[in-house]
Amino acid sequence: MTFGFAPPSTTSLAMSTGGANRHGRLLEPAEWTAAGIPLLRNPREVVSGLHSRHGPVPSTAVIAVLGPEEQLVASASFVQRSVSADGWEYRNALLSRLRRILPHDLRRRTPVRTAVLLYCRDGDERWTEEDGAWMWGLRDACTLHGLRCGAYITLTHGGWQVLGEGRGGRRPCSDSKPRELGDHASEFAPLALHSGGGASEALRRTAAR
Repeated sequence: MTFGFAPPSTTSLAMSTGGANRHGRLLEPAEWTAAGIPLLRNPREVVSGLHSRHGPVPSTAVIAVLGPEEQLVASASFVQRSVSADGWEYRNALLSRLRRILPHDLRRRTPVRTAVLLYCRDGDERWTEEDGAWMWGLRDACTLHGLRCGAYITLTHGGWQVLGEGRGGRRPCSDSKPRELGDHASEFAPLALHSGGGASEALRRTAAR
């Protein structure tokens, strides 16, 4: 497995020596690969489905929770702009959205659902420190919500890339217009949550997007 590294001038967000690097709030590519992140069976379908639902533009993060059969349970998108790539900040943003769209699974001994993150950004497909901070944030948010940490996917002008797997494609890309869900609708239909109140309502709002 090989990774490209963006030179300092093209790194999405510069980090000072007193920032996230010092606190270890980012994951290097080797650390991410060693973590044993589960592979997506069909990453193209996942990416296309999330792009159709959320139409991300640069600086947009899409957090999605997949069931055991890789069906979409819930998803949410939001724009995250920061002056420094800090995994702590990204973790809090992801955890906040997860809490809005589905109950936690902390009572389970082992996670049965997996969270994946699609991040649309400028630049090319090479790993940046910003990516490392998102990886740290995703892993930590999953732990705190009782989920399995899944793939981290970047969406750039050149296409999409599952970091750590070497799989990617040219479409969709950050410039692509969202397609009609069409055949993806049934495959990415959210599951009904057996919980009342705000969580169910939040899921219905998210599914309608």
